[in-house]
Amino acid sequence: MDSPFDYSSPVTGQHFIGRKEDCVLLGSILERSVNAAIWEPTLSGKKSLIQQTLIMLRAKGLRIQTGNLSALDIRSTDAFIKRLGDTVIRMVASTPDEYESILAQQLRGTHFIFDRDVFSKSDEILSAAAPMNEDDMLAVLRLPYILFKDSDERKIVIIDEFQNLDLTEDGDRLFSCMEKAIGERSGEPSGFSYIFMGSQVNAMNSIFMKRHRFYRMHERVKLSRIEEKDIVEHVIKGFLASGKVIDRDLVSGACRLFRCNMFYINFFFSVCDSLSKGYIMEPILLEALEAVMAVNKGRFVAAMNDLTTFQVSLLRAICDGCTKFSTAEVINKYSLNSSANVRRLKDALMKKEIVTFDGLEQKPEFLDSFFEYWLKNVYFKSL
Repeated sequence: MDSPFDYSSPVTGQHFIGRKEDCVLLGSILERSVNAAIWEPTLSGKKSLIQQTLIMLRAKGLRIQTGNLSALDIRSTDAFIKRLGDTVIRMVASTPDEYESILAQQLRGTHFIFDRDVFSKSDEILSAAAPMNEDDMLAVLRLPYILFKDSDERKIVIIDEFQNLDLTEDGDRLFSCMEKAIGERSGEPSGFSYIFMGSQVNAMNSIFMKRHRFYRMHERVKLSRIEEKDIVEHVIKGFLASGKVIDRDLVSGACRLFRCNMFYINFFFSVCDSLSKGYIMEPILLEALEAVMAVNKGRFVAAMNDLTTFQVSLLRAICDGCTKFSTAEVINKYSLNSSANVRRLKDALMKKEIVTFDGLEQKPEFLDSFFEYWLKNVYFKSL
């Protein structure tokens, strides 16, 4: 029997909890072949939402093919362009002869070649015979619109960790080329769209909101909070399926602790499941909580060791509920030095993707709910 507390892969079907309206919104965007942008913290359910939406669309009779590529290790525009080209070509071809034919027909006049020796060694379709220029980049970025033009399937390319493209030697130039390729097809019927997906909230905000990249070329899907009552029912039913019982109030407490983050909740209750045989009492939950903290302690400690004393002080102020950090009272209490220094500290914590400052009031919010719990109940409690 499949575990009801799966935390190691995207969750779909009966184990997909809440976010039905998010699925409907994303499905509507993809049905119209519009580009979608999704940015939320790591392990917040982005991939689960996409997979569940694709299942929903296919159940409606829509034929869909996806191509997936990750920019996690991308640090150069050349590497991204080659990976994108490989992904797109593999969506319509499957043999070396077909790859070579596509390059000869669609990338003629560029510096790209199909090198069979390179392909046999590294499985890379695109090789560059000379340094890549902007025309080469545009040729690859136009490729999906050309190859998918007459397809009877909806084609979707999902770019994971999209914000890392901004870490290349010239991210703005790459974005400009992508915008040009997308804009050229504006208004034309197309069965192709991108999903730009990122786990670094502040970096994605910078690209799409502050710098207005891909303006009017995408629609954002913001993940809604999963209702506590839905999670409670999911957990209780999961335990009942294996003959175990847990008090509803204990589950509600865990939901509040993890701020309804399904990854942490599934991880936590999978540990509870392994520690119990029948009725699940509070001591089991406390033991499971210690186990979850032990697993995450290393990365939490590493994150704190990477901060300056001033940055740690600002985090402490946030944990204490402060919101107006530039007041003399807060600056003196937490030794933040000056209001100018506070601005620098806020920028630093945002770049490290520890907190974000939301809305006009710039209300601070931790991007990792369990990291916030650990800070308040372990790190700062021990000082």
